[in-house]
Amino acid sequence: MAKTTAEIVAEEKKKIEQAKARIQAAMAKDNAKERKLDTRRKVILGGLLMDNAKRDPSWNRALTALIKKISRENDLKAFEYYEIPDLSSSSSENQ
Repeated sequence: MAKTTAEIVAEEKKKIEQAKARIQAAMAKDNAKERKLDTRRKVILGGLLMDNAKRDPSWNRALTALIKKISRENDLKAFEYYEIPDLSSSSSENQ
């Protein structure tokens, strides 16, 4: 038996919705990938900053200044027990 126009329209609408869902899933996957890469970059840069702050006074000052600029209370909690490296003992050893 032949399909009615209403049945054909309903099937095509269903196909459109399924295609939209596939597009949204692909976009969500791409966004998740980009967020993951962004987080990785931040971790690498943060590690670089913290490591260099132990050896170089200018990096140490930059780290100190950045920590002082943190305004969100939740972010400040991450640095609650963090001690900025003291260069006075290591700089005298390097000279």
